[in-house]
Amino acid sequence: MKSHTRVLVIGGGVVGCSVAYHLTRLGWSDVTLVERSDLTSGSTWHAAGGFHTLNGDTNMAALQGYTIRLYKELEAITGMSCGLHHVGGITLADTPERFDMLKAERAKHRYMGLDTEILGPAEITRLTDGMVNLEGILGALWDPLDGHLDPSGTTHAYARAARLGGAEIVLHNRVLETNPRPDGGWEVVTEKGTMIAEHVVNAAGLWAREVGAMAGVYLPLLPMAHQYLVTDDIPEIMAILKSGREFPHVMDPGGESYLRQEGRGLCIGFYEKPCEPWAVDATPWSFGHELLNEQWDKIEDSVAFAYRRFPVLERSGVKRVIHGPFTFAPDGNPLIGPVPGLSNYWAACAVMAGFSQGGGMGLALAQWMVEGEVERDPRGFDVARFGGWTTPGYTVPKVVENYRMRFSVSYPNEERPAARPFRTSPMHDRFAAMGAVFGQQYGLEVVNYFAGPGEARSETPTFRRSNAWEATAREVRAVREGVGINELSNFGKYRVTGTGARAWLDRVMAGTIPPPGRVALNPLLAPSGRIIGDFTISCLSDTEFMLTASYGAQGWHMRWFSAHAETGVTVENVSDARTGFQIAGPRARELLARVTRADVATGAFRFMDVRRMTVGMADCIVQRVSYTADLGYEIFCDHMSQRALWDALSAAGADLGLAPFGMRAMMSLRLDKWFGSWGREFSPDYTPAETGLDRFVRLDKPAAFIGREAAAKARAAGPSRRLAGIVVEARDADVVAWEPIWLDGRVVGYCTSGGFSHWTGRSAALGFLPADRLADGLAVEVEILGERRPARVHLAPLWSDGGRMRA
Repeated sequence: MKSHTRVLVIGGGVVGCSVAYHLTRLGWSDVTLVERSDLTSGSTWHAAGGFHTLNGDTNMAALQGYTIRLYKELEAITGMSCGLHHVGGITLADTPERFDMLKAERAKHRYMGLDTEILGPAEITRLTDGMVNLEGILGALWDPLDGHLDPSGTTHAYARAARLGGAEIVLHNRVLETNPRPDGGWEVVTEKGTMIAEHVVNAAGLWAREVGAMAGVYLPLLPMAHQYLVTDDIPEIMAILKSGREFPHVMDPGGESYLRQEGRGLCIGFYEKPCEPWAVDATPWSFGHELLNEQWDKIEDSVAFAYRRFPVLERSGVKRVIHGPFTFAPDGNPLIGPVPGLSNYWAACAVMAGFSQGGGMGLALAQWMVEGEVERDPRGFDVARFGGWTTPGYTVPKVVENYRMRFSVSYPNEERPAARPFRTSPMHDRFAAMGAVFGQQYGLEVVNYFAGPGEARSETPTFRRSNAWEATAREVRAVREGVGINELSNFGKYRVTGTGARAWLDRVMAGTIPPPGRVALNPLLAPSGRIIGDFTISCLSDTEFMLTASYGAQGWHMRWFSAHAETGVTVENVSDARTGFQIAGPRARELLARVTRADVATGAFRFMDVRRMTVGMADCIVQRVSYTADLGYEIFCDHMSQRALWDALSAAGADLGLAPFGMRAMMSLRLDKWFGSWGREFSPDYTPAETGLDRFVRLDKPAAFIGREAAAKARAAGPSRRLAGIVVEARDADVVAWEPIWLDGRVVGYCTSGGFSHWTGRSAALGFLPADRLADGLAVEVEILGERRPARVHLAPLWSDGGRMRA
């Protein structure tokens, strides 16, 4: 074993071998992979080996498609077999809600280039040779890419491809310590000696928590015990084989099972409700190629359901039972990327669907390391999406919930209850007493809406308009007709100070850094020119600034700020320490004037002004901006003063009709002016030129900001697509995101977000269309839940505020 390496990959499962291969593929040949036992030891060797593209996150689905297509390339590179069986896959729908989900997924696939289709019962019978009991089945989704492979053969193919690219693989060599060095590298102590590495990749699978702890980091993941069965030979399968065909995969979410052919029999696995976390506190280092004891009792109900759905199983003997652990993160997605707070330390773990996702995750991490960013938006799998607030006490119940709901319908408005409430603002109990229905963001309880008397205190999960409809409409009217109040806890907030603060911000941000007392909107760009942040910058003095952005992006943004830190500049995350309220509506100025002695008249406190002032008894930072597209103010205070601030505002606003509103109303209000949303219209998938943020990018400012060259090229070339507002003739379901946009009989774009504008009474969406076809009034169709609904491009705002937002 050599003493120095550029990259040390810890773990020889499918993910670690994929990372090693992709690093060499992108030109980093000085890669060493160390494995405590043999390749595939841990979870990989006993995996069922299925692969599929279906995933609610479009970027994850695309990377899963990449993974599947990569296998033939691996075989060609290495001359080794991955044991590929591209048999296609069928996902059954036994309820209208599940069928809605499959139709929504099919719609996404249209513009992703995935050739899926919706099946009726007759087509299901034909593809499965009548082996599926269709009682209660409404339809299904067919994906020709689905299939299965040989887990060991595939992992060894990745390893061979990595070796061909220059990587070294050292087996039977457990890592004992990972110690950071002053130069940003790592000293890695192993059983066979010590190695100095510029970068460390934690791909340790079942042992990722233990390896992370060596570096002083907690990775939120948990092994779950998973069980599947392999049957004896089945005559019906043998008959299919004799005809030169293979049996397709069948996913039966209603039965919590997946089924595929295994030799001349079948393999069926379950995501059962009475599931079992494994090695909750720590994975034993002695574990490796063992299986867990069979536990028929926990899958008894699932097996009984499977016998009804697939009657052939009841007539078949069980050849063997495979019961082994594999890891999940709290939301079921992988943990990939640079670990916040550590230099050159990378995560590649919690990839529970290793043979669907391993190739894509290896590619994404290699791009991140070699090129500095990922070609696709990584937020869905970025390790930074879980902050320092996560604990084992949070992770365990969330992972158990995710496992139990692995095959449940995923609704766009669903708020899953496990490990909640956990993190709450000082106003949580008061809002709860007022009828608040909460969601969560980055672990924080956030008000979605306030239920009225007699209304349910929970929102019904659905793809259509929910029971929050009337409450949201009330809150919208309260803002537009009087004044509404909304909490600011769920804003990411940063305090930037120091003599070099302005110059630093000028280099990091793409837009104007405002003078003292003013506010400016600012995109944060990657070197590629893509959007990685949508900030409001408030200048409190020449040496102090407040930045606000998405609360859920704190880990992402603080990691970026740390990577670009400079002497003389301090960046503090004050997201939870600084909170407050926004007030909005035609009477917002009147309300503010009642609770402060500061002059807030139009001429004295202009649109996009910021000022320190005392509001009630609280020292506050107040800025005249609002995401509601109305006259509004954001009032920030120390979290210890928030309740007193509420008391002052609520008492002063009682006769003005002051009413609280939540995020459902906020997202409706912003549609009236086509305001974009972080993670929807603004994300690393898009550029300022495409989204309209280009008007905030100052190419002519003296500072050579990050992404300037790419932004200049994009502006000069002009975008091929542009974001536009669209009014849809919807029925009972509005646009959520990713719905295809049809023009002249073909898909030409997709929606990024949407909903119902309660104030204007119209179903509205934002979406990308070809720039050369974009015109006001252009007739298009938007596919919602499988139905193409008439729609028209609407370039002007849906509503005019008469100038009061800026007056």
